[in-house]
Amino acid sequence: MIRILFLGDIVGEQGRKAVITRLPAIREEHQIDFVIVNGENAAGGRGITPKISIDLLRAGVAVITTGDHAWDQVEIVEYFDTEPRLLRPLNYPEETPGLGSVVLETAKGNVGVMNVQGRTFMNPPLENPFLMAEAEAVRLREEENADVIFVDFHAETTSEKIAMGRALDGMVSAVVGTHTHVQTADEQIFPGGTAFLCDAGMCGGVESVLGRRIEPVVERFRTSRPARFPVAKGVVAMRGVILDVDESTGKAERIERFAEDFDSSEPEAE
Repeated sequence: MIRILFLGDIVGEQGRKAVITRLPAIREEHQIDFVIVNGENAAGGRGITPKISIDLLRAGVAVITTGDHAWDQVEIVEYFDTEPRLLRPLNYPEETPGLGSVVLETAKGNVGVMNVQGRTFMNPPLENPFLMAEAEAVRLREEENADVIFVDFHAETTSEKIAMGRALDGMVSAVVGTHTHVQTADEQIFPGGTAFLCDAGMCGGVESVLGRRIEPVVERFRTSRPARFPVAKGVVAMRGVILDVDESTGKAERIERFAEDFDSSEPEAE
């Protein structure tokens, strides 16, 4: 059995600090074999930089996924071609820098990670995620010898996420959604052995609106005028999911939501 930890969208410096600080202890406490995080909001709440990517990988993250904010930091574009463990959505045009999937060798078999972006209420509109994800799942199994396949489906609507989980049931080990920053309570294992959760949640401020300071977001809704949304500070809600997968079959045996709050103002217990 291989145990995978996936953490939802990391938001800004506070979210990064929480993940980097707490990850070693979380791995030990939960006996985690493989760590995946979504890092597309890690740089000031928009995008990711090469330095942040390196810091997360050094902290013990195996693969970083992204989404519609993948390109928000200009220096990341060339970096995508140099770091296969940093993924952008699979369904961008073929000539786009970077990769949409990767397979890494572990002591418990080959683990494939796929990053796909939805189309409903999402910009930019990309290639059909269902057709591309289905084809890529087959390729990862047959050509890359992936024993386990995890899919981060970065999408807006629950219907599209559930449909993707059902479409890939039996083809991949897990489909977990990101993008909405709100952890859902619909974890389940589908009949074909694919674990599913609509949204993993975020690693961002507890006192916030999706990781941003509350007041300017509320004011935007009140007035409809443009406003800057600074990243919230304070206690961080670390949200995600823990999966147990039988590497001999690629089927999920267990899925459990992960939730921990991290207060950077308090010293770590010795």
